[in-house]
Amino acid sequence: MSSDARFKEAAIALGYSFDGEIRIGGNYVPLLRDGNTIHVSGQIPRVENEIVVTGAAGEQVDLARAQIGAKICIMRALALLQRSLGSLERVKAVPSISVFVQSARHFTQQSEVADGASELLFKILGPAGAHARTSVGVYQLPKNATVEISLLATVE
Repeated sequence: MSSDARFKEAAIALGYSFDGEIRIGGNYVPLLRDGNTIHVSGQIPRVENEIVVTGAAGEQVDLARAQIGAKICIMRALALLQRSLGSLERVKAVPSISVFVQSARHFTQQSEVADGASELLFKILGPAGAHARTSVGVYQLPKNATVEISLLATVE
């Protein structure tokens, strides 16, 4: 099965479509290519016009829901790559991702939240989805999003 087919399968499993516009929230570009490297700007769990996972992890949002937010962020990043490249098959590696989790004061499971994104990258991209990762807790994110994820991709 191709990466594009696995992407479609993952979208169905999540219950969201990533076919529509991928909106950005400011004066920047959603991705920037520099040679064979694409920098994907931070993605929040927005589907169409709605941020679907909001609030602090460990307070308004439990771990499982925060992981869904991380998966939506990754799906948005992959949708941007797919549109830019024509196919996710052209992604050769994801050297790194950065995961920011809006966290309640005593919440320490940022890495577990990030696991939702990591697992989905491996599932969709296979070995090309292997990556280094940073996950940090923050006080606030844009639009009260629970998670924001940026990534680097190496492409052909």
